[in-house]
Amino acid sequence: MSEEKKFVNYEDFGAVGDGVADDIDAIIAAHAYANAHNLPVKTKPDATYYIGRRAKTAIIQTDVDWNTSRFTIDDTDVEDNKVPCFDVCSALKPVEIKLDKLSRDQKQVDVHPETDCFVTVYNANVKHFIRYGLNPSPGTDATDCFVLRRDGSIYGPIDWDYDVITKVEAQPIDDKPLTLKGGVFTTMANREESKYNYYQRNIEIHRSNVIVDSITHYVAGEIGHGAPYRGFISAERCAFITVQNCFATGHKIYVTIGRANLPVSMGSYDLHANSVVDVTFRGCRINNITDSTRWGVIATNFCKNLLVEDCIFSRLDAHQGVSGTYTIRNSQMGWQGINAIGRGLLTLDNVTANGHSLINFRGDYGSTWEGDIEIKNCRWIPSCGNEARPIMFNMANNGMHDFGYPCFMPETITIDGLRVEDSNTPADYEGLTLFADPDGTSWGPQLPLKDVRPHPYTPCRKVTIHGLTCASNKAVSKVCKNPEPFKDTEIMVNGRKFEA
Repeated sequence: MSEEKKFVNYEDFGAVGDGVADDIDAIIAAHAYANAHNLPVKTKPDATYYIGRRAKTAIIQTDVDWNTSRFTIDDTDVEDNKVPCFDVCSALKPVEIKLDKLSRDQKQVDVHPETDCFVTVYNANVKHFIRYGLNPSPGTDATDCFVLRRDGSIYGPIDWDYDVITKVEAQPIDDKPLTLKGGVFTTMANREESKYNYYQRNIEIHRSNVIVDSITHYVAGEIGHGAPYRGFISAERCAFITVQNCFATGHKIYVTIGRANLPVSMGSYDLHANSVVDVTFRGCRINNITDSTRWGVIATNFCKNLLVEDCIFSRLDAHQGVSGTYTIRNSQMGWQGINAIGRGLLTLDNVTANGHSLINFRGDYGSTWEGDIEIKNCRWIPSCGNEARPIMFNMANNGMHDFGYPCFMPETITIDGLRVEDSNTPADYEGLTLFADPDGTSWGPQLPLKDVRPHPYTPCRKVTIHGLTCASNKAVSKVCKNPEPFKDTEIMVNGRKFEA
């Protein structure tokens, strides 16, 4: 390590950088030294570092500048596909915090940590997200994450009532941001059987207050089968994460047999966030956003305050819920569209969407959005311009399945400026439909009797649409093919009251 440069490079610890020799030991040693001496890491711009089959992880606790260095991560034969190549974590040790109960939207507790902490709480006695469909599940333990300030205030809305808390995790938040910058990474794709065995040979982030800037990730060598990927950049149980100016790659879609013993396409992601408060994707790109052979690039679970700005993505998915704010602006969304469940305010602002629907409220989790939708100055190209019969909002919940929580349509939907490119439609197309039929027989247990709903789906209260134009020059034809769920919904379209 050069005393004059005041940074660490991999060659100081034996890296070859020729793309052939396995450099993981040198990479690990360099970061360990940097961590111990609080020094940044900077790599050679023209090097190619090879990371082979061994299950080893470099721990990152200081700034990294990978500039134009290249990395080859060889997944064709690995010791353990669950071991990340890099783990960004805090040098601060977890602390003990005692919380006996919490209430939904609680703002304050009588606990005052020495530093702001990222806190996760669980109630193992309650299950949420009891999934329905081709991949049913018994649900997950009730989970909440939030930032607990020194003064006992809570940042990040508490989503559930916790009469009992069975587990608390608290990690102090570093005051200084950590930055990962640059690097061109290529994953040589695995050749496993096509089944759910998610690969995590990636960059894992478990530290709050991190900026990921200008990382490029490619995938090479995909064949006719393979296991899915969890996400090359993956943040979990932390707060204040920004991913900016990055390039991600969509993974080839593989099909397996789901839990319902029927074929199902496996989700495979390049960007992932799980239990993160305040996660931002800004200025990020993926190529071929309308290529239906490639899975969508982002998945999130249990996140709060999700912002996507100036991005081009094939898909966005708030999988097991987002709360607070879910904002997409000045962006393009591809063939898998915008998927959402959760609560709070969902905003689309200057977005071009290419999905089958403008917004898909995931039916496997009850199509629930408890809150409001605001759409401003957007453009929707149904099904990427292929022939379609457009339905603006897709939802499926006939009230017969227990998802572990009550389910809601958006309370209010406000649209101020929307262009629908609906020129490629069937000959009998009469015009736009606002909502899919939540009672549709294609999804959900069969209704035994009309109006027998043990888990009712709360209907939308109000829809206000201004500035809607359609390429077909046809007006909105219907609210829904089944008017019953919308009989009490107040609907205005371009200044005209619309009856369900």
